Amino acid sequence: MKRIVLIVMMFATPVFAVQPDEVLDDPVLEQRARDLSAGLRCLVCRNESIDESNADLARDLRVLLRERLVAGDTDEQAIAFIVDRYGEYVLLKPTASGSNLFLWLAGPIMLLIAAAVGLSFLRTRSKARASVDSAALSEDEKERLRQILED
Repeated sequence: MKRIVLIVMMFATPVFAVQPDEVLDDPVLEQRARDLSAGLRCLVCRNESIDESNADLARDLRVLLRERLVAGDTDEQAIAFIVDRYGEYVLLKPTASGSNLFLWLAGPIMLLIAAAVGLSFLRTRSKARASVDSAALSEDEKERLRQILED
């Protein structure tokens, strides 16, 4: 039983990333901060939210977010402030607009181009094979082929 508790505690460590001194007194503001910080990327840990990360920069971002909420910013204003300061990379789910739209579409476009090139190659190859197969051998060539096969 003790082992199970220890294993659960080891996997639950990201839950404790938010330090007690960061927690806001107002539970509504704290819940807003938690909801917003779940969508912000830790710039050190990369694929962790700032709510899960123990990095110093993640702590700074959590404190900054809470300061903006206490100052009266809406959720959109607080996120916009952080994005203006750190760029869209800080968002775990970046927007599909502007220059990001090119990145969202680049993968499917490259797949379509590769499929078109592959189909073109296969068609050209099958046409070349058909033209070789349909070429009739002259009588001299047939005789020479028969001699080679007999030897």
